[in-house]
Amino acid sequence: MFVHPEFDPIAISIGPVAIRWYGLMYLLAFVAFIMLAKRRLHLFPAIKMSDVDNMLTWAVLGVILGGRLGYVFFYKPDYYMANPGEILAIWEGGMSFHGGFLGVLLVCFIYGRYKDWKFFDVMDFVAPAVPIGLALGRLGNFINGELWGRPTDGWWGVVFPQAGDAIARHPSQLYQMSLEGIALFIGLWWFASKPRPRAAVSAWFLIGYGAARFVVEYAREPDRFLGTLSLGLSMGQWLCVPMILGGFALLAWSRNKPTGLETMTALEAAQAKAGKGSKRSK
Repeated sequence: MFVHPEFDPIAISIGPVAIRWYGLMYLLAFVAFIMLAKRRLHLFPAIKMSDVDNMLTWAVLGVILGGRLGYVFFYKPDYYMANPGEILAIWEGGMSFHGGFLGVLLVCFIYGRYKDWKFFDVMDFVAPAVPIGLALGRLGNFINGELWGRPTDGWWGVVFPQAGDAIARHPSQLYQMSLEGIALFIGLWWFASKPRPRAAVSAWFLIGYGAARFVVEYAREPDRFLGTLSLGLSMGQWLCVPMILGGFALLAWSRNKPTGLETMTALEAAQAKAGKGSKRSK
């Protein structure tokens, strides 16, 4: 049995500036996204490195606002409607992956419309570069000693003093890091390493994340203010159900669709032709 060491929540402190572990994990996640996205540019010719930088800038906003609003409306709507001034108190904790996911979807949709790209071409480009960031986020949860698991008799159980008891619990944060992060990254990166029908990569992201999160939730302690909901499922599990079903529906829809490489190459050629035409007309 391992007792969580209750790490100092501040990872780096330089004078009055303090960087917390969770913030550091977010920073590393964004750096990882840039590095991985760069390696996928050859599959999406119309997307340039400057586009990756722009999308990431807006995605940061989507993750933060979407994650916070998702927590507010999915988990504690009554509390925050009675205390609206606390909605912006992000430093007190309270973020939802599913809300952040919706925020990123909105950002990709808007940026794709601006660039005249197909929405699922954008999502297929982005999806494989995301799981490593999810893994880092869960590592941050473990370091902070939050979102701990349910009680276990296993030798791998961890006592989280933050839980207010001496009960050995599943290190569910590490389970999520392994499945939603590392395993999903390996599988999705391999699948997306070759041109695939439009939306197929996005579909497998939805299925893979949704299934991994659904399973691990059985080992994760439900939020104490919510407990379990209908059918004994947690809020996290119920939010994963539409992801999994939507993923399978998207996978079926993607059959016989062109690949992102084909559509992006055609778009790049069309844009180049239009550019030459505009020069000739001047």
